[in-house]
Amino acid sequence: MDELLVAKVIVAVVMTVSGAVIIWAARATASGRLGRNEITGIRTASTLSSDEAWLAAHRAARSVTEAGGWSVVAAAVAVLATASPVQMVVVVGAGTTLLLVLVLVGARRGVRAATALPRPDRPA
Repeated sequence: MDELLVAKVIVAVVMTVSGAVIIWAARATASGRLGRNEITGIRTASTLSSDEAWLAAHRAARSVTEAGGWSVVAAAVAVLATASPVQMVVVVGAGTTLLLVLVLVGARRGVRAATALPRPDRPA
């Protein structure tokens, strides 16, 4: 095995596992299987304020966050088709940039959904 092929396989595996974890987390938080915690999810003051806010935020963010996870999986497949280290870096960069954008859009949607809920400590 040449060095480029080994690097491509390692990068593809890491990206695939990362994408799968993001997809799982998006689904688990949106379904309520994964509640408020200190490790994963949209952790802001508004989303952590209640279980209802947590769930509303993650339901609002799910589709976009999942798309981010799938973008990394797709980039992992594309990495295997690259012919040079430069192409590999470009594909990895594009996939992770798309992931970042989609996760941030999802987080914004989630925070908006959480803050839109009526709270007993503020007037409606």
